Amino acid sequence: MSYSVLNTKKIIDVIKYRWLWLAISFIFILPGIIAMGWSMKVYPTHTPLLVGIDFTGGTIIQYAVNKDISNSEISQIRQNLSNNDIENPVIQILKPAADSSDDIKNIISVKTKFASDGQNETIDKVSEVISKDYPDSQLVQVTSVGPVLGKQLFINSIIAISLALLAIVIYLTLRFHFEFAIVACLALFHDVLFTIGVFSILGLVYGVTVDSLFITAILTVLGYSVNNTIVVFDRVRENLKFYSKKATYDEIVNISVNQTLARSINTSLTTLLTLGALYFFGGVTTKDFVLVMIIGVLAGTYSSIFFANTLIALWHEITEKKMKAN
Repeated sequence: MSYSVLNTKKIIDVIKYRWLWLAISFIFILPGIIAMGWSMKVYPTHTPLLVGIDFTGGTIIQYAVNKDISNSEISQIRQNLSNNDIENPVIQILKPAADSSDDIKNIISVKTKFASDGQNETIDKVSEVISKDYPDSQLVQVTSVGPVLGKQLFINSIIAISLALLAIVIYLTLRFHFEFAIVACLALFHDVLFTIGVFSILGLVYGVTVDSLFITAILTVLGYSVNNTIVVFDRVRENLKFYSKKATYDEIVNISVNQTLARSINTSLTTLLTLGALYFFGGVTTKDFVLVMIIGVLAGTYSSIFFANTLIALWHEITEKKMKAN
């Protein structure tokens, strides 16, 4: 071959600034880890995220109102509900879908504990409080999930994520070397940890809950991230076959990243454009799902270019030092 990878123009020197990339990952992940730790302390469920009724069981009652609602009004609604024997109500203000009636400005979503015996009584109490402050409010939806079903769904979600990671490890071990599989899984863990951390912060600050759609989005992010990482690893493997005696391992990793850089960025940008359209113009019920995807795609793009390749170069360097020492 007349063309050599050594002639590839290097746009980014990944290996030279590897400690910078690792530091950036740590800085972005650390606030989420702190938020998860704090969430496990303050939430009654002791979970790192504010879980929705899909996992805990409960009732969500939604009312359409024809006026904008301020943060002070949300606090007042919560206080009024507590005064009427509604324990630990979670209040969220949702924007109606674009095709809904022009008279509906906001939707008040009230989450309460699941009460199998006094469900109608609970709904009546909540409706009484809401109608007192908002006489024109309309009850639009009531959703209930039992606590046993919620717990089982949570367990199934953990099993689904674990099986997905195991399948990825097996596949990458068969296609590449074992170290590539481990590094790819660390990159996936990086992406998932960052995404969960962001939603943990959103749960503490804005009361954003996660449901079964969140798990679906996380599994989708895993697939997207590992696909990006495999593309770069595939190029590293091919370049190692032909140029391992002409260039160092770090140089080959660097060149492989730059050869796939345009492809990775273009794929991510087109995906983000589609997700952006869904987030701003889609329905209310899919907003959190799309937000998980947006955060996951951004984290996955970063990790496949900087984080994963930095780790594989470090792994090779440590392995070589051990071999020389022996």
